[in-house]
Amino acid sequence: MTDHDYPRFRSLLFVPGNRADMLEKATRHSPGGFIPDLEDSVPVGEKEAARDIAAAAIPNLASTGIPVVPRVNSLPTELTADDIAKVVTPEVTAISIGKIHTADDISVIDTMLTAHERAVGIEEGSVGIMPWIETAAGVVNVSAICNASQRVRWAAFGAEDFSADMGFARTVDSGDDEGAFGEPGLIYPRSAVAVAVMAAGVQALDTPYVKFRDPDGLRADCALARRIGYKGKLAIHPAQIEIIEEMFRPSEQEIERARRVLQAADDAERDGRGAVSLDGEMIDAPVVARARNVLRDAGLE
Repeated sequence: MTDHDYPRFRSLLFVPGNRADMLEKATRHSPGGFIPDLEDSVPVGEKEAARDIAAAAIPNLASTGIPVVPRVNSLPTELTADDIAKVVTPEVTAISIGKIHTADDISVIDTMLTAHERAVGIEEGSVGIMPWIETAAGVVNVSAICNASQRVRWAAFGAEDFSADMGFARTVDSGDDEGAFGEPGLIYPRSAVAVAVMAAGVQALDTPYVKFRDPDGLRADCALARRIGYKGKLAIHPAQIEIIEEMFRPSEQEIERARRVLQAADDAERDGRGAVSLDGEMIDAPVVARARNVLRDAGLE
């Protein structure tokens, strides 16, 4: 299978797949990617119609130059293959799919995509997979899931379904203060997913922030997710895009600091010094690596 150069995302915007008007309006915005959604935002009775509506909208969404990543229905619904047949076109970068429990689930989806690519003349292996890790089984098996196919280049943590699967209430439902480390029930899975996804060489995307009229809360949630290791976040409303993009983009201060670190390290190496300090901090290999990460995330390296 060919190893493709898939895009990296800071933000992706969900758009209900059964709403032609919203799919049309989505092109007025500039997220990192569009997700025409055939799953949670579409009532059961409208699933078939949503396929047609989303499929008709995909060329217009793709014409913006922004990647399109439709979210198809999960394997247990038995709608996945029909969704893929309808919405996976040459304009589509990847599919997003929830309720991924094991690596076997990815193998099944990979096989579906390969068969579809061959049938319609799309380059084999070119359509990526963005699995949602949103169940206890998914969290336990996240490493195997991310390594199950070269198509898996991103993985998203889903707090809503995870909390439902575990049977605990979210603080967002009660209005309680989440505290400095976020919701207690999500501390472990949110962190574990980020670590395992990074270890697999895959981009970790954080769960949507459901209070779409709470910009301050979104900023705080993005800041926490970024500190954990997530590189982007899903948006459920256009108003969230700008904040997410800003929060996951290195600041000018971070970029300048990274450049100074690399310059200090280069100077030390040129002068034959084994250690160097900058602003009272020892500059060693991990510090240099973090500086390179900052410039990479800013698109400067």
